[in-house]
Amino acid sequence: MSDLHALVRRFPHAGRLEAIVLRPARDAPAIEVDAVQAIAGRGLDGDRRALRATRSADGAKREVTLIQAEHLPLIAAWSGLAVIDPLQLRRNLVVSGLNLLAARSPFARAAAAPLVLRIGDAVRLELTGPCDPCSRMEAALGPGGYNAMRGHGGMTARILAGGWLRVGDAVRVEAVSDAGPGT
Repeated sequence: MSDLHALVRRFPHAGRLEAIVLRPARDAPAIEVDAVQAIAGRGLDGDRRALRATRSADGAKREVTLIQAEHLPLIAAWSGLAVIDPLQLRRNLVVSGLNLLAARSPFARAAAAPLVLRIGDAVRLELTGPCDPCSRMEAALGPGGYNAMRGHGGMTARILAGGWLRVGDAVRVEAVSDAGPGT
């Protein structure tokens, strides 16, 4: 293993799940919950992604959305707001203390073991790409809200192993080979 491969797998400490947000329907207000069941291959119980009877072409890549808690004050400042409520951004999981972008391996799967997020004891997510903002952010955050979120919209993920998520759960990055059986 090259030095760079080893560095990509090294994180100084675990992060923390700060908030869980569900979007019951497309234009319905988002709700914040303390705990939710993550369902592999579907999404979060009660979220509109998990409620769909059929999967869209990108469904497996976008079962869950995550955003960096540390980015909320930046988005607020760039939007001219004092604070941002995670409900406004409609991302499912708000994570602090861990660089989400770094939790996605920069190497092709064939070149290195992919990284996964382990949240709590059971849930494992594979980050699949950036979660770019949509035009609704302009209405949610005001003029310029879309641009305030560009580059800070978070990440999308698929659920590899389901289970319960709870606010306060530890969030760790692991290489698939380190994540246990069934990976």
